[in-house]
Amino acid sequence: MARSGKAATVLCLDVGCNMSNSASDEESSLEQAKKVMTKFVQRQVFAESKDEVAVVLFGTDGTRNDLASGDQYQNITVHRSLMLPDFDLLEDIQDVIKPGSKEADFLDAIIVCMDLLQKETIGKKYEKRHIELFTDLSSPVSEDQLEIIIANLKKTGISLQFFLPFPVDVDDGGGDTSASVHSQMHRSSFPRKGLTEQQNEGIDVVRKLMHTLDEGGGLEEIYTFRESLERLSMFKKIERKPMAWPCQLTIGSNLSIRIVAYKSVIEEKVKKVWTVVDAKTLRKDDVQKETVYCLNDDDETEIQRDDTIQGFRYGSDIVPFSKEDEEQMKYKTEAKCFSVLGFSRSSQIQRHYYMGNQVLKVFAAKGDENAAVAFSALVNALDELKLVAIVRYAYDRRCHPQIGVAFPYIKDAYECLIYVQLPYMEDLRQYIFSSLKNNKKCIPTADQLSAVDSLIDSMNLVYEDDDGETFEDLFKPSKMPNPHFQRLYQCLQHKAFHPNEPLPPIEPHLLEMLEMPQVVKERCQAPLEKVKALFPLKEVVKKKEEKTAQDIFKDNSEDGPNPKKPKIEDEEGSFSIIKLAEGKVTSVGSVNPAEDFRILVRQKNADFRDVSQQLISRIDQFLENKGSQYYMKGINCIRVFREEATKLSKVHCFNDFLQALKSKVEDKALADFWEILIQDRISLITKDEAEGSSVTSEEAEKFLAPKEKKNETLRPTDEGGDVDDLLDMM
Repeated sequence: MARSGKAATVLCLDVGCNMSNSASDEESSLEQAKKVMTKFVQRQVFAESKDEVAVVLFGTDGTRNDLASGDQYQNITVHRSLMLPDFDLLEDIQDVIKPGSKEADFLDAIIVCMDLLQKETIGKKYEKRHIELFTDLSSPVSEDQLEIIIANLKKTGISLQFFLPFPVDVDDGGGDTSASVHSQMHRSSFPRKGLTEQQNEGIDVVRKLMHTLDEGGGLEEIYTFRESLERLSMFKKIERKPMAWPCQLTIGSNLSIRIVAYKSVIEEKVKKVWTVVDAKTLRKDDVQKETVYCLNDDDETEIQRDDTIQGFRYGSDIVPFSKEDEEQMKYKTEAKCFSVLGFSRSSQIQRHYYMGNQVLKVFAAKGDENAAVAFSALVNALDELKLVAIVRYAYDRRCHPQIGVAFPYIKDAYECLIYVQLPYMEDLRQYIFSSLKNNKKCIPTADQLSAVDSLIDSMNLVYEDDDGETFEDLFKPSKMPNPHFQRLYQCLQHKAFHPNEPLPPIEPHLLEMLEMPQVVKERCQAPLEKVKALFPLKEVVKKKEEKTAQDIFKDNSEDGPNPKKPKIEDEEGSFSIIKLAEGKVTSVGSVNPAEDFRILVRQKNADFRDVSQQLISRIDQFLENKGSQYYMKGINCIRVFREEATKLSKVHCFNDFLQALKSKVEDKALADFWEILIQDRISLITKDEAEGSSVTSEEAEKFLAPKEKKNETLRPTDEGGDVDDLLDMM
């Protein structure tokens, strides 16, 4: 599997006097060409490509090239030698390159580009060498050296591409008609206006050049500026070097097969290259970051990092756990492994069991004939028997082992195993929902089922002709770039050249990419209308609470409960004959602690503080168990605690408890529980609610907000190299 080599590209731009001419409502050919060049260089920069780029200008006022002598190769300038593309090159294209007042022969410019490629690639390894020429063919051209140019292009293997402001009928004079079909497809998009005699002469030269080089693969297509902008509108993906993972596939203790695995699918993430710089100087060195550890005392005593140790929250206690302890705790494997634990029917592995962040393709080791035969036998046997291998996978001795499944995958060109991670018991989430079939209200009619079937058929993303044969795939995820990356690169490029301007709007092609294909959108309109008619939506209006005359004309000045106190249930209303039949409650139990607490605090001679301590103990137990059902039990206990404390004027008892609870939460072990508390708006009892409180409403609101802490997240270690397109290496 050979690694793709780097390429050398020369961007040859016509800056002659005619390139800057344009109608009042149109961009000049030079500006369009510079846009295409900018898009090309942007793709290379953000893709971190190793390809090198040079720039040659012709039609310049001056001359700077190695072939210039006398009146030969004049007004041609080597603006930039071969080097990696960067933001300096982008800035040159946008601001430095200006239109010239002279004219130059584009064939002479091609010779200068060939000379540059020959001289600057000596002793270096380049898989491909390209010349990309941007011109409107308005300058005079001499065919004296055309045959020499063609011969040298074929000899050196340099490919040539033309970028013009208008389409060219490339099939005139014979030759392959595939390019002609391509040209006809874009003719309506690129209207061809009247060309000058000089441009027609230039087109004839280009045709001769193309027809001659086509057999040798030198020139396949001629591009227009507008077509090129559409093709280059997407930023190129970052190229990844394929990294092989050699290992032994073992079955039992006696069978071992040499294998090599490659990452076939893995989530691409933005490189963490953000850094903090001084806002004025934009220099990283002007900013220094320092972390200080202090004790939580009145003096905030500073301590050294060596005097700290990490701790693990275990229930309500903190268990000290040093780095040495953590290292000893880690599961250590002897080495990397890919061991078959057994085999299972492929139907037993449900699709929703697939997990992990990567997919591996496993092949027999290259050059090992015995391994190839054994591996092929295994893959074909699994395929014939419709079985899969359950595998224990460990990337190396430092990594935790995984349990995964290896599927047989057989193509005409190769055969392999595809490995996907499977979940452990803790990774599974079991939910039970009521069946829709048992609810008569949810059973659809025959018309409703038919309407939904029609909608699904109309939204089919594979277009088929009348014979039922697949014609076109309307949605190709493998060709769809990540819009997050595209938008990020667009904004970074804009900010690099316009730091004080606002960010540009999202480009239309990014928005269109995430929309339903237009063909599907038009096709599903009628079925959608039918579904709307058969599944009508009705607005449910919430009924207003009825108020009696007593509620409206109630005199609040009469003797009664304090108006500051919240409205609560009738004291007797929460009791029932069933509760009385349950027997006498003597302590706060674990089954129904909230009701036990409510009963106990209302008993005669009840000690509120003692009963509340029993409830607090139950709440602590629920929080130690950590689960949604226990959290909800704890929340219910806290709510009842607050109600009774407010009614019985035991405000300080509840407020002290809630403040102590917050201190336990602040180590983030119970952050999810605190979020539920915030959502339910359960805070300190304020003086507006009870007379014994000194807490204001603002303080109660502020109390709910957790303290801000800096989160230091450890960057996950990468398991190795990535692979993008495995089939290109086969």
